This record gives sequence, structure tokens and C-alpha cells, in this order.
Amino acid sequence: MSLRDGPFQDLKVPLTWTAAVAVIVAMVIGVALLLGDHRGTLQGQAIGASRGALDSVTRPVSNVIAAPVRWIGDGVNGVKQYFFAVSENRRLRAEVADLSQWRDKAVALKDDNVRYQSLLGLKTDPPIPMVGARVIADSRGPFANTRLADAGTEVGVAVGNPVMTEHGLVGRVLGVAKGVSRILLLTDVASRTPVLDDRSNSRAILTGDGGGEPKLDYLRGADPVKAGDRVLTSGDGGLFPRGLPVGTVVQGLDGNWRVRLDSDDGPIDLVRILLFRDFSQLADQRALQAATVPPLPPAEAADVAARALPAPTPPPAAASSAKPIAASSAPAASSAKPAKKTTAPPAASSAKPVAASSAKPVSASPAASSAKPTPAPKPKPAASSAPAAGAQP
Repeated sequence: MSLRDGPFQDLKVPLTWTAAVAVIVAMVIGVALLLGDHRGTLQGQAIGASRGALDSVTRPVSNVIAAPVRWIGDGVNGVKQYFFAVSENRRLRAEVADLSQWRDKAVALKDDNVRYQSLLGLKTDPPIPMVGARVIADSRGPFANTRLADAGTEVGVAVGNPVMTEHGLVGRVLGVAKGVSRILLLTDVASRTPVLDDRSNSRAILTGDGGGEPKLDYLRGADPVKAGDRVLTSGDGGLFPRGLPVGTVVQGLDGNWRVRLDSDDGPIDLVRILLFRDFSQLADQRALQAATVPPLPPAEAADVAARALPAPTPPPAAASSAKPIAASSAPAASSAKPAKKTTAPPAASSAKPVAASSAKPVSASPAASSAKPTPAPKPKPAASSAPAAGAQP
């Protein structure tokens, strides 16, 4: 029997109720699925497997459906790039030019940093105080070769101070004022620098002749230098400290031994001026002052003390010299006896010992007897006693 012929054939359900019932049933089923979705259970595994199968089936379809959209987007981008290529090229060129400037600045700063580190790492043994300076002018000519640096008396620079770069010796300070100093290079015709060969320890004078390689003068001995020898400052004369690098020995076209300067390996724009006065500043003055002299042995101490005492002064020689004076004055006294009869006072008793000893027989002549009387000085006791002793018969 069909449903149409059954007892419910005349039953008619409203459409609204049917839709409401369907929605309620769908909601109940959805809540049941949410509450019953436990991953890790067999039901969850079954649902995951079904989802994976559904994804594997829908993936090719999704790719096929999305392909036209993707193609259209690529075409639009291609058209945009074609029409805006000129403007994009200009923008990129401007960026490249800007970045090139920054790259050049970065390279320059890197080079400066390396040079600053090299200059700051420049040290001498023993250490000598230094100041940094920048070369601000170049005075070049057929004979003169000097530079001007922006450091002067305000930082302690003095005439004669050595000047170096990070490569080696450049020259010395020729003149100095406030804020500026003149550097005489090793190649100048007025430059004379005492140097030595590091291999043979032979001395020479590095003489500038206006060329790029100064020559070695006053070499002594057989084969004092060889090509490739290192040349250092010798320190002779106290002009430069010993051991500053100068260059390498080469033989010039004229047959003279010359020096290829180490300072030619780089520009002479940043220099270090050594505040070197003399070799006394290289010593540790505090250590020298704090050092104690060991005591001398007793015998040497007594000898030194005896030498340090002043020499004793000799006693007065009046008594010892009275006898010869008296003996020498005896003839004068005897010859002066006839003069006592005249009106002149006796000269033998009132004269000094020196006058009596130097008296000659001429004093007994008539001219002497007729001389006018002069007041005699008060005789000294020792001097008066000598003629008296000699005047006795």
C-alpha cells in the first residue's frame, strides 16, 4: 500500500514548520559533531582521513579553478612593468648613484681608520712622547723639499724633533711657531742624518740631494753595505734616537749607494712628531733618583774623604824669610853707617825688608846722603828685628 493511499494521505504539513524542523535537526547534528570531535580517538582519525581524502580530491580542482586568476594577475603585472620600466629604471639609477657616494665615503673612512690605527700603534723602544699632525702645505723645488704641519709650540714641538709616518722616518722639524711647524724632509739638499746598516752595523751619513733616493756618504771599510740591507738611525750626535726605520739600501745609476725611503710607501699627509730632546729623557728619572749608591769600603772611603778635604794653608813665612833678608841687608847697613853723620835719618832702621834687600851700594853715594828726609812708616816687629840683627858688628 502506498503512502498516498494510507491514513496520512490527507495530512498537509505547513512549509514553515518543515524548514524549522530541518534547521533544528541540522543544528543538533552540528553540535553533536563538535562535541564528539576528539582528536586521537578512532572517530577523530576517521574524520581526519576523510578530510585528507577530500583535500586530495579538491586540490587539482582548486588549481584548475585558480589558474586563470593567477594568469590574469601575472598579465596585469607584466603590463604594469612594461609601461613603468622607464620610471623604475630612473629610480634605480638614482639609488645606485646615492649608494656609490656612500660606498666611496665608507672606503675613505676605512682607509683613514687603518692609517689612524697604524699611527697610534707607532711605538719606539724606549717609548718617546709623540704628537699627531696633518700636513697642510707642500713646499717643493729643485733643491728645497719641506712640508708644513699644523702642530707647533702649543703641543711641545721643538726644532730638531724627528717626524715619522706609519711607514718610517720622514725628516725633522726645521722651524716651529704657534700652530705650525716646518718639516725638513730627508731628500732636501740641507738634510744630513746619521744612519747605520742593520746587518754590518757600519755608520754613514744620509745626504739629501734633491732626488727621491738620498745617498750614503762617508762609508768606511770593505763592503760596508749591500743591496737590500735595512737602514736605521744610528743616534750619533744625539740628533735622532737610535733604531728609527729609514729605508733599504739600493745602488743608484751613478754607482753610489742610496736608500729607498720607507716613507715613500704612502702619502705624507698624517705624521707623528717625536718630542725628542736628548738621550737623558729616555732614562727613568724616578728610578735614577730612587737608586741608592752602595757604601764604599773603609779604605776607599777614607781616601775619598782625604781628597775632599781642602789643602792646608802654609804658615806665615816672615820668620823664615827674615834671615836671608837680614843677611842681604847687612852690606847695606854697613854701607849706610857714614850716612848717619849727615842730617838724613838712618835709612837701614826705617826701611822695609824688601827695600833693604833690594838696596844697592848706590844708596851710599852722596846723592843718597843729600836726599830730603821722608817720614818713615812704622816698621813691623819682624821686619825691624832683621836689620837690627844684621847691623850689629
